[in-house]
Amino acid sequence: MTNNPPLPTNSAETPPEPNLEKRLLLGGAVALGAGFAAALTPQQALAQAVENGIPANSVLAKVGRGSALQVGFAQTPLWFYRDPKTGRLHGVYKDLVDILAGELRVKVAWHEVSFGNLTLGLRKGDFDLFGSSAVYTVPRALVADYIGPLWSKGELVIVRKDNAAKYVTIADLNQPGVIFSVAAGSSEQDTMPKLFPKAKFIAVAGPIALGAEPVRTGRATAFVVGDSDALAFAKKNASWAHVVDPSHPFGKRPNTWMIRYGDAAWTNFLNMWAQFVTVHGTVKQLYDKYLTMLT
Repeated sequence: MTNNPPLPTNSAETPPEPNLEKRLLLGGAVALGAGFAAALTPQQALAQAVENGIPANSVLAKVGRGSALQVGFAQTPLWFYRDPKTGRLHGVYKDLVDILAGELRVKVAWHEVSFGNLTLGLRKGDFDLFGSSAVYTVPRALVADYIGPLWSKGELVIVRKDNAAKYVTIADLNQPGVIFSVAAGSSEQDTMPKLFPKAKFIAVAGPIALGAEPVRTGRATAFVVGDSDALAFAKKNASWAHVVDPSHPFGKRPNTWMIRYGDAAWTNFLNMWAQFVTVHGTVKQLYDKYLTMLT
């Protein structure tokens, strides 16, 4: 903490500043008001905000009344996944949801959902925030609100190790006879056929990692997924999985959370909070932590 400079004294060398007493009184009042605001709990602050204009049916108002935060998630390596040994949830965005809930002083109720059903779950009210790694696509943007972005993601491709010499660059995969596997409902299902028009695509329902199964069994040539997800997956499946040109992810896009349309108060609050944790470096710290753990 820095020390404030001494106030000028009433002398010939340092004449008194005009209206100094008035300025000090006003400054004290501002500081006192700031002190009252800082002393409020999140629930008290939200309760006052609801009285001043937040709609009572907003998620922000419900949280202010102490309701649990309803969070949907779909499993992806690094970002949101369940430990098969303990059953506990981990990941960059899982930890970020915990930080958000801690600052709001509310509990979290978790709801697992597939990527194919995430927008349906939001619209039905099954959860109020999709907290997993959601990549921007126009079809999703037409039915839900995006928050952030909190990060950005490129894509990487996984092939079998016995095909590593055949597919050295991403361009090598854009040819007839190549079959891509993607997770059903994932952003890759919508965007990748435009980047590889000569190849064929199949979609696999369920968690994203299941999209790699056709490649492992030889029914598909390549599995395309987010860059960090690919690195983590290949580390866990080193016996057969090979990442094509891992130093050059392609198709970079915003990585976000998602909420229902129509809740302006909740949207505005989360967008500003997302900017804070991004600028503050919280997301980067969590990313580095999990990338080191999983790769």
